[in-house]
Amino acid sequence: MTRAVVLSAIGKPMRLAEIELPEPGPGQVRVRLAAAGVCHSDLSLANGTLQQPVPAVLGHEGAGTVMAVGPDVSSVRPGDAVVLNWSPACGTCYFCSAGEPYLCVHSADAAGVPYAMCDGSPLYAGLGTAAFAEETVVAASAVLPLPAGVPVTDAALLGCAVLTGFGAVHHAAAVRPGQTVAVFGLGGVGLSVLQSARIAGASRIIAVDVRDDKADLAQAQGATDFLVAGDAKELSRAIRALTGGLGVDHAFECVGRAATIRTAWSSTRRGGTTTVVGIGPASDKVEFSALELFHFARTLRGCVYGNGDPATDLPVLASHVRSGALDLTALVTERIGLDDVPAALDRMRTGAGGRSLVVF
Repeated sequence: MTRAVVLSAIGKPMRLAEIELPEPGPGQVRVRLAAAGVCHSDLSLANGTLQQPVPAVLGHEGAGTVMAVGPDVSSVRPGDAVVLNWSPACGTCYFCSAGEPYLCVHSADAAGVPYAMCDGSPLYAGLGTAAFAEETVVAASAVLPLPAGVPVTDAALLGCAVLTGFGAVHHAAAVRPGQTVAVFGLGGVGLSVLQSARIAGASRIIAVDVRDDKADLAQAQGATDFLVAGDAKELSRAIRALTGGLGVDHAFECVGRAATIRTAWSSTRRGGTTTVVGIGPASDKVEFSALELFHFARTLRGCVYGNGDPATDLPVLASHVRSGALDLTALVTERIGLDDVPAALDRMRTGAGGRSLVVF
């Protein structure tokens, strides 16, 4: 038996419970968690924005130690420190063959298969990982060996926020040295985008959030300017004023709201790029006129898990951690226990703080 935070039904409060994990079967690994980040995607799963069978254990941004492996597992062994990969690519579908493993059609398969038991009922793993638990059982493809020199507790953030933020900057948008950047929404992913833009050599990094108490947090990640989100037109004007009247080369929307996407688009220069990282509901529609699409010649792109390959990006991120360029601890504003996960999700709804990190 192991303790976990269980979501019994969509939209219902979570509860701490004892769950029964099976021994790892063929191709599976049992991991004891060292830490797990509380991500906005967990909130989207809990409220039904993203589909997830229930009852379920959420949590997908985690790191820990391999406790046992099933037959046919050679990639890791007991005692290895690993980072959970909530989007493991199959390697054979159309998208994987096209060099787009982040769009793999089978990456979410594990989320739809019961992985444990709770009170005699089958239990599902949120995004196939179930990191809001002391231990979890996942496919061997869902763990990545942790490179040396990165503390396993801090490494949990690499599993989602940092891989997503880094990839958004370096893969999806391909920010070049000297370019200007605006980041809308300063949760864990938005803060990671700030640090990644600094690493990329952006000359001006404008951070935007609805809460003015995030100014110091934003500047600690590399923001050169901080603006409080308010009237959309005024905000766009303020960003253009900071960029010689042009608008930024790159805007990153890390909220997942149509209104914020629209503002980020309007803050981007002619010929610039707006990258949408946040996840919003299907009912929230963004509107553009045909004329402005022609006139501004901007690019609007989506970004899934940083549009990268975690197995390739993780060693790169580790090198930035070792050099001091990437500060994982600066992303964390609360270190909490497992029973504090529901409260952390409530704080996230208000936009408070950066990343909450469950430390086991």
